[in-house]
Amino acid sequence: MPESTLDLELLRTFVAVVDHHSFAEAGQSLARTQSSVTQHMQRLEQQVGVTLLQKQGRQKTLTEPGRQLLRHARQMLALNDDALNALRDNSLSGVLRIGSPHDIADTILPPILSHIARSAPNLRLEIDVGRSPFLMEDLHRGKVDMIISTRTDPSLQGFALRTSPVWWICAAQYQHDPLQPLPLVLVDEPSIYRRIALQALEQADIAWRQAYLASNLIGIKAAVRAGLGITARSMEMVGPDMRVLGESDGLPRLPDVTYHLWVRPNAVNPIIAQAYGLIRSSLGL
Repeated sequence: MPESTLDLELLRTFVAVVDHHSFAEAGQSLARTQSSVTQHMQRLEQQVGVTLLQKQGRQKTLTEPGRQLLRHARQMLALNDDALNALRDNSLSGVLRIGSPHDIADTILPPILSHIARSAPNLRLEIDVGRSPFLMEDLHRGKVDMIISTRTDPSLQGFALRTSPVWWICAAQYQHDPLQPLPLVLVDEPSIYRRIALQALEQADIAWRQAYLASNLIGIKAAVRAGLGITARSMEMVGPDMRVLGESDGLPRLPDVTYHLWVRPNAVNPIIAQAYGLIRSSLGL
């Protein structure tokens, strides 16, 4: 029989597995071994008495009970963190400038902002949504205090937030013809997704043509939805009017990308270090 009290640490592991799409990545985010994450998931399924994850291809997806529990788990963890934060010093005030790429501005970014807002209600947040390489430049120039980015820089201080698969994405009604050069919807340089797509096609010896060139994700989405071609982006871009192509369609598998949170080390503003610590703490790091 399922236990009457849910273990918050098991729920935190469950949420991490869902957010990172991997037991190994979840373990890294929680500073646990992969076997420890596996044990936590097994114990949680024993507690609730239902299967939470099911295997689908190479990925594990949520079952319907898993989706229901995920919603409650996030709420319970948020309430727990709020209760603890209410007993701590909430004197952190000032302005914190955060940069985020367009593609995760409504997925990875909101939970981070929500936690900061709950933990430091006197802190004013300013959000700059743009392209990852330009946000990295802004961070070095001091125009923003911290950024989320797929790019890496050994001179910065940071940690991984999530690893996401990169997929070939097209409109739901798009008709793929593997005998014709692949019509690509590309963003102009510099772009990690452009590089990933072209390298994969070159290695697979697949012909391609540039069907559309955009300067940002808004243009990419518009071209894809119009059925002008196919683009390579992280799973966060997929909407209900789109579909994913893969190896069964003759396209090569693409490498994952990892989103990091970066700050400048030894920043003069003490607010940056405190906010950075709040975010790390919220993720169990």
